[in-house]
Amino acid sequence: MNKLQLKKLQRKLLLTLLSLPLVLLSACSSTPKNDYDLNYDFASLKSFSQVTPPANNDPLSASRIQLAIETALANQGFVKQDTNPDFNVTYGFKVEDKPKDSGFSIGLGTGSWGSSGGASIGTSVDVPVGSDTAKIQTIQIDIIDPETNKLVWRGSDKFTFDDGGQAKAEETNATVAKILAQFPPQKTAD
Repeated sequence: MNKLQLKKLQRKLLLTLLSLPLVLLSACSSTPKNDYDLNYDFASLKSFSQVTPPANNDPLSASRIQLAIETALANQGFVKQDTNPDFNVTYGFKVEDKPKDSGFSIGLGTGSWGSSGGASIGTSVDVPVGSDTAKIQTIQIDIIDPETNKLVWRGSDKFTFDDGGQAKAEETNATVAKILAQFPPQKTAD
């Protein structure tokens, strides 16, 4: 292998290694799911009221979700109105254990020394320290017609966390915003 071929191989391996984290990050992010009443007129919705779900054993998460819903809807131009709203919004959430990913990884490398060069492949195994599970929080948001009390739109998404605090609060806000970014649904022309 001459120097030119070696340099091309090194560049190709480097570009592959640099793009790998982007591929892995996009594979880890989730996409919110939603469903809705195909015959409902979402265009007329301007104001909302929150319906508090029954008490649960995680009041911190509940209050974060409520505030995130109010903020996301206000950012979309909806007005909070306790009497005679155009729609009611409520939510539910659950937390489940998720086994942490194994720490097996493969590495590629190239290098040159003087007039010679080479490439190598290596593996490593990561031994998790602490808990071998993470938590997954799933959030479901429901939009209800106040006149009929029927569900007209539902969205959900989830995120993984290890600890609570600021990071979990930020992830809650981001997840609620992603869910509600799909509301109201945009009907496509057939």
